[in-house]
Amino acid sequence: MDKLKELIYNIMNTEFVNAVISNKRNKSSITDKVKLRHIIMKETDLVQITEYVNTKVIHKNMDFDEAAAYILDSMDNQFKQCQINTEKMAYSILVNKKGHAAIKSRPYENSPCTKNYVHNKSKNYLLPEGEPVDFLVELGVMNKDGYVLKAKYDKFRQINRFLQFIDDIVTKLPSKREVKIIDFGCGKSYLTFAIYYFLKFKKGMDVNITGLDLKQDVIETCNALARKLNYDKLEFLNGDIADYAAEDNVDMVVTLHACDTATDYAIAKAVSWNARVIMSVPCCQHEINKQIQSDLLNPVLKYGILKERMSALITDGVRAELLRENGYDAQIIEFIDMEHTPKNLLIRAVRKNISIKVKEDTEQNSKYMLEKLLNELNLNPTLKKLLAK
Repeated sequence: MDKLKELIYNIMNTEFVNAVISNKRNKSSITDKVKLRHIIMKETDLVQITEYVNTKVIHKNMDFDEAAAYILDSMDNQFKQCQINTEKMAYSILVNKKGHAAIKSRPYENSPCTKNYVHNKSKNYLLPEGEPVDFLVELGVMNKDGYVLKAKYDKFRQINRFLQFIDDIVTKLPSKREVKIIDFGCGKSYLTFAIYYFLKFKKGMDVNITGLDLKQDVIETCNALARKLNYDKLEFLNGDIADYAAEDNVDMVVTLHACDTATDYAIAKAVSWNARVIMSVPCCQHEINKQIQSDLLNPVLKYGILKERMSALITDGVRAELLRENGYDAQIIEFIDMEHTPKNLLIRAVRKNISIKVKEDTEQNSKYMLEKLLNELNLNPTLKKLLAK
C-alpha cells in the first residue's frame, strides 16, 4: 500500500481531475460508491466528494491532502476498485483480499481529459464578490479583500437578489431630485445599507433613507455604523409603523418581514403618501388564518398546516389586488428565505400613470371580483379597512 499511498498523494497534488471508488468489500456496507472531482469554490481548489448511500446522495468538500487520505482509507477498508483520471493519464487500482494493490495506467488515446472545475461560478451580481464593499465588510459578510465569508454566503445572495428587484424599477424613481425612502421594520438593516450603497454609489442618485424599528439597541448600532461609513443621509429611528408620523414626498417604502398586520399599516402609509414604489416581504399572516371560513374549502381547511399556507397566500394575493385597486401595478415575486423566517414572496408595487377613465373601469372590475372572494371566505382584512379611510 506504500506505493499506492505515494501515487495517490502525487496525483492529488498535481493533475487530479476526477475519480470513482467502487466494488464494495462487504455487501452490508451502506455506501455503494463514491465519486470525487476537482472543483474551484470561491477561488479555492477543493475536491468535492459525493457518497452514494442507499437512496441518498451526500456531498462534502475536502482539500487535496484530506481527499488523498479519504481515498486510501476507502481502499483499505471499504472498496476494492478505484479509477482515477488526471489531465494526461487514467489509473485503474484494484486491491485484493490481502490488501495488495495492482495499479495500471495508460495515457488518453484521444485528447487529454478536459478540466471542468468551476463550481459556484461567479455570477453577475450587482455587488460582485472580490470587490470590497464597506458596509458588507463591517457587517461581517465580506472580508477586507472583498471575498464573502462562507457562513454569510446566503445573506450575500439575498442582498444581491433584493438589489436586482430594485434595479428593475430604478427608472421609476426621481432622477433630478433627492429620493426619499422609508424602511419599516429595518431590523439589523443589511438590506437598508444595501439600498443606500447601491442607489448612491452604484447609481449616483441623491438618496435619503430612514430606517424604523422597535428595538432601540438595534437602532443605536445601525446609526453608529452609518456614521462610521459617512452615510450622511441614512438614519435610523425607534418607533412603531402604525404610529409613524406622516412624511412628504416619500418615493419608496420598504417593509421586510413586518409581522402580520404591521405589513398592512406600512403598505397603507405608502399608498397614502402616493409612494412610487412599494417593496414588501410579508411575514406571519395570522389575521386571515383566524377569519377564513368556507364550506366549499372546509375539507382542506380542516388541516391546520394547509389552512396556514392557504391563509398566507390569500393574504398576499388580496394585498396585491388592493394595491392594484389603488393605482399600482403589483407583482408577487419569489424571493430568498429571510434569515429568521421561511417566507420567500415579495410584493413589488409600482404606481401607474393611467387615465382616470381607465383607472375607474379597472377598479370596478377588480373590486367586484375581490369583494366576491372576500365574502366567500368571510374575510375583512386590515389593509382593506385602512385604505378605505
